[in-house]
Amino acid sequence: MKIFAVTALIIGMLFFCTSFLHAQEKKSFRSTRSHADTISTMHVDSAIDSEKDLKEVYRQLFHIKQTGTETDSVTDVPIFSFIPAVGYTLQSRLALILSGNIAFRLDPDSRISTITASTAYTQNRQFTLPIESNIWTKDNKYNFVGDYRLYKYPQSTFGLGSNSSIANEDPMDYSFLRLNEIVMRHISGDFYAGAGYSFDYHWNISHTGSINGAPSDYTSYGAAASTVSSGISVNALYDSRDNSINPSDGVYASAQYRDNATFLGSNSNWRSLIIDARAFYKFPGRSKNVLAFWSYDWLVLNGRPPYLDLPANSWDPYTGTGRGYIQGRFRGAQMVYAEGEYRYQISRNGLVGGVVFLNGESFSAQPGTALQRVQAGFGPGVRVKLSKISKTNVAVDYGFGNQGSRGVFVNVGEVF
Repeated sequence: MKIFAVTALIIGMLFFCTSFLHAQEKKSFRSTRSHADTISTMHVDSAIDSEKDLKEVYRQLFHIKQTGTETDSVTDVPIFSFIPAVGYTLQSRLALILSGNIAFRLDPDSRISTITASTAYTQNRQFTLPIESNIWTKDNKYNFVGDYRLYKYPQSTFGLGSNSSIANEDPMDYSFLRLNEIVMRHISGDFYAGAGYSFDYHWNISHTGSINGAPSDYTSYGAAASTVSSGISVNALYDSRDNSINPSDGVYASAQYRDNATFLGSNSNWRSLIIDARAFYKFPGRSKNVLAFWSYDWLVLNGRPPYLDLPANSWDPYTGTGRGYIQGRFRGAQMVYAEGEYRYQISRNGLVGGVVFLNGESFSAQPGTALQRVQAGFGPGVRVKLSKISKTNVAVDYGFGNQGSRGVFVNVGEVF
């Protein structure tokens, strides 16, 4: 009952907020001029006329007439929007959230730049403040991508490797600061390349030890009151998706090589590689149903990262890997992850859809050790159309994993 109550509350909050947000989303989405996000105006208009989203349902329920004129342009005058919400995840339980964004152009011919921020306080007494930026310069020659986070984050760890037992839960608490900025330059077509700087700082780290009295992998790996990882990254990107929010066709592939060094302030020298690849196909070909695939490989190439900087499920930038398991359930020096999802339309007007997903992940333990068993996750999900202009959905999934792991996962937007 608690899960259904939370889901109903989330949908209710979205009904309340969609009326305000929809106009802003239409402005920003319609005016994006990239290959990845542009759709034929005639095709979009004809499709949108036959679809419904939460904004229209809200207006019909409360007999609200549309007022004013919606334009489709974003200029150098910033457009502000915000949304209060209630969420639920395995790692946070209930969460009160306030999110907002600013959309603008630095140049009439550039893509839309955005700055997104949110703050949350959870039932587990976690505080999070992530800020993400995506700034495009004149003629889209350069793209500045920022990821900044401040967390006060009580969270358990369960040991290293995908053979670890959920019974070895070790409650932890720490504060976390991330400063990450990448500069990408257009190379040709859908290709971009660039470099960046990443800084991850954990402090006030504490743990109680394994609840069942077993030896703690965190202690044996090397407990510390604070850690720093500071490094330079080299980045490459290919993106041919037809819509970056909810793709129905195309390929996305990125690679990031990160070199952390003591002369930059790191506790140790270590290097990592992240390869993120996704592909989307309409299936059957002329339907609106989509078969989606995702591979996310996060590898420590050499050195010994701090424990909390090791690859872990749901610690990717999208917090999407490992549906069916609590965030940080699996951790290790190497992470290999793959997922498939089938997205299908339920209602003819596009308001309600569904998904089924299957994922598998394998982790090594200490650096230099081999990958362990594959842990599978699977489940169904429901999608409710928040905006038919941007194709943004409210996603509610129920995931199952091994050792009795299960739970509800709620997002605004697709998982990948």
